[in-house]
Amino acid sequence: MAINKCNNILTPGLDKLSWRHLKAIMYNLLCLKNIINIANICINLRYWPLHFKMLISIIIPNPNKALYNIPKMFRPIVLLNMLGKLIEKVIGKRLQFQALSKNVIYLCYWVVSNNSLQLILV
Repeated sequence: MAINKCNNILTPGLDKLSWRHLKAIMYNLLCLKNIINIANICINLRYWPLHFKMLISIIIPNPNKALYNIPKMFRPIVLLNMLGKLIEKVIGKRLQFQALSKNVIYLCYWVVSNNSLQLILV
């Protein structure tokens, strides 16, 4: 499942759900079916609900920096809707599976050597 690798301690977004909550919800078959239905409807309609686009942005100062009058001294953290994140992960996994199974893209990886990136096809 796409949710198994998600970190339980991440801060939730506006929906106030954490990965731990979503993981617990997934054990309820009716809830799981409803979440799958939401994902399928989003794909079929080619529509991403506004609720999933809403976010909270938090600015955190970098540690050990004396001056905070320069924007680079801060790290913005964006907290998105967790259910939206889950559905994005599911869609990403589906796209990856379909693309690889139909040979639309090839397995590849990037290698750094001599300070340059090289694309290696598998």
